[in-house]
Amino acid sequence: MGSDSDLPVMSETVKTLDKFGVPYEVEVTSAHRSPNRTHEYACTAAARGLKVLIVGAGGASHLAGIIAAETTLPVIAVPIAATVLSGMDALLSTVQMPGGVPVAVMAIDKPGAINAAIFATEIIATAQPEYSAKLIRHKEELERTVAERSERVKKQLQSE
Repeated sequence: MGSDSDLPVMSETVKTLDKFGVPYEVEVTSAHRSPNRTHEYACTAAARGLKVLIVGAGGASHLAGIIAAETTLPVIAVPIAATVLSGMDALLSTVQMPGGVPVAVMAIDKPGAINAAIFATEIIATAQPEYSAKLIRHKEELERTVAERSERVKKQLQSE
């Protein structure tokens, strides 16, 4: 993440990766304030065994693009609402990556942080099938939740 102030959002990524049992590392590095640290982190990620990088940043949100430029690993960006523009600045700056430097971009803030972890798990599951069963259970859990909510709504409407 670009700043420790991004932790409340990016903690959702950590919780979701924990749910799937996916190992991870957490690092704070800034494209603008610590470019050498960012370069070193991105350039050594594959050698450390990382398979996917999830990057949360707000404002100008150059972090995901800088990291994508320095590695061949998939990079997933989480735009964070860190300015008066409520994350639209981060979203727009990230989706405008030039051809040849891809960055997958999720929704702004916590939904994006959760989806980034799920998407990363899906990518990893293509080579490590033990994660596939966990993803299937997750989808089944989502379906059960929707069905339960539907039943509650029906009952509520019937009682009115």
